[in-house]
Amino acid sequence: MGIEWETRGYDMPARLKDIAQDLNLSVVTISKVLRDHPDISQQTRERVLKRMKELNYRPNLAARALVTGRSYIAGLVVPDLVHPFFGQVAKGLSNGLRKKGYSLVLSSSEDDPELERQEIEQLLARRVDVLIVASTQSSVETFHRLQEQKIPYVLIDRKFDGLAANFVGVDDAAVGELATAHLIDAGCRRIAHIGGPNVSTALGRVAGFRRALHARGIAVPPEYIEMREHGDDAGDASGYTAMQRLLTLNPPPDGVFCYNDPTAMGAMKAVLEAGLRVPEDVAIAGCGNVAYADFLRVPLTSVDQQSGAIGERTARMALALLEGGAPSRPKTVLLEPKLVVRASTLRPRLKPRK
Repeated sequence: MGIEWETRGYDMPARLKDIAQDLNLSVVTISKVLRDHPDISQQTRERVLKRMKELNYRPNLAARALVTGRSYIAGLVVPDLVHPFFGQVAKGLSNGLRKKGYSLVLSSSEDDPELERQEIEQLLARRVDVLIVASTQSSVETFHRLQEQKIPYVLIDRKFDGLAANFVGVDDAAVGELATAHLIDAGCRRIAHIGGPNVSTALGRVAGFRRALHARGIAVPPEYIEMREHGDDAGDASGYTAMQRLLTLNPPPDGVFCYNDPTAMGAMKAVLEAGLRVPEDVAIAGCGNVAYADFLRVPLTSVDQQSGAIGERTARMALALLEGGAPSRPKTVLLEPKLVVRASTLRPRLKPRK
């Protein structure tokens, strides 16, 4: 069955057969050019692509799906479309997929497990070839079902203990440890943490926070840890409210590591509104290294999760699942976090407090 192609400016949609006749080539040859088959010479490939460009041909994707059994679409589900981190991941992912002719369909779960399940079902109904999910689920039932149906998927950013699944993300315990150790080195000794919801990223970061303080012999009073329900879509509001409470403590913290950059921005607003200075009175560090962190009233120190690289590595993993034939054992790719120091933690070095 031939793959039909459509073009504007013609009374009738053009077909592969029309292109073949125009160039005095076989339909099979044209089809192989479109599939980047190695059997075709470079000269023939250039002739076909040049003519297609001249005529502004477009593929009939429905017909191609019938022929190949693939939609050439990847589905991405993220907790929200507000946090720039996921936008940067999507950009890297889309760039990687586009090189192999795949498109990306993006969906938001709004940090709602039930809505996430609905969005996954909608994407599957559209016959996406692979799913990529930053999940807000509390159980692995959805992903066990995907495995039973032999639907390829990759988890990003958030993972589940005990689930054998392909995963691309960052070492979140290392994130927490890196940011907290930096605050200690900046002279902070009463360090608080504003965390996120009950997902692996938040749990890993608070574990790293505790580990860094324990390694330096610094106590972690329980009232200095605020775990918030909303870490992404309403992170700034959560950070603001949490910081207001932390400032009522006696003594208040002199440093804060926040789950992500929106949370840190909310915390910074609360500190400044209280008439305090950042970083002299309270040093603040976030995570995500959003693009505008350098343009804030006080530029924000943040841990870079290599969001673009997460997207690119996820694209490579997803394509490997689709093109690899026999299923292989799940793989985990952990990228190394990097601290980007800015003014929000550049305070005069203080002597350690007893």
